[in-house]
Amino acid sequence: MPELPEVETTRRGVEPHVKGKRVRDVIVRHRGLRLPVSDTLDSITGARIGEVRRRSKYLIFDLGKQGSLLVHLGMSGSLRLRPPSEDFKKHDHVALTLESGQQLRFHDPRRFGIFLHLPEGDPMTHPLLEDLGPEPLEEDFSVETLVRAFAGKRIAIKVALMDAKVVVGVGNIYAGESLFRAGIKPATPANKVTKPRLRKLVAAIRAVLTESIEQGGTTLRDFLNSDGEPGYFAQRLFVYERKGEPCRVCGTPIKHAVMGQRSTYWCPKCQK
Repeated sequence: MPELPEVETTRRGVEPHVKGKRVRDVIVRHRGLRLPVSDTLDSITGARIGEVRRRSKYLIFDLGKQGSLLVHLGMSGSLRLRPPSEDFKKHDHVALTLESGQQLRFHDPRRFGIFLHLPEGDPMTHPLLEDLGPEPLEEDFSVETLVRAFAGKRIAIKVALMDAKVVVGVGNIYAGESLFRAGIKPATPANKVTKPRLRKLVAAIRAVLTESIEQGGTTLRDFLNSDGEPGYFAQRLFVYERKGEPCRVCGTPIKHAVMGQRSTYWCPKCQK
């Protein structure tokens, strides 16, 4: 599943091509996504696209008086810029033809994505966004944030960290990598992690996500960036999907377990 860095990579790749451009035509080839594609999507014809923002794993396209678009890539979605003359692929479900002559296509083989038109109001108050936690790369994410969120929680810190109400965008891969860098075993009860160790964890989360964004995201089977090429951060992963392989730091074989129904990897020597 595309995580925060992949979504941010997509945002940065797409925005320069769509910002300031009017929507000349809307094509909906299949409405049956995780949530049905909005019936009002045709009404954005003529709208000029403003900024493209990201909130957690959602992309928000500002349409001025015509509201906004709320897009989620789901498990396998991607946004691609293509010439209108190019044949649609089987899973190209929505296309916006721009006055520039390019076409922004939403491609989603598994159809778990979202492509909604919000005709009015602040998109941040939409039910999908209003209860989300802080952004991990912004100032309101801090040690105190985690201290409050983990108080009384006995669940594994790896599971707690992936709760979007605690902090957004720290999915399975990045939670595991951040815990490795912070030296924290993923099964440790969240409320047992001391403040100094949480300080290391906050720094690790920021570093891992920042590096991943700079590298273009993690190479995932179904993720392609805005140019149709995979990201490269997977080359730097220390634990994810490295079960039995030697730790890159100490040489100890990497362990694997399932926590919160997600595969979890850690080094039994480096992480305590």
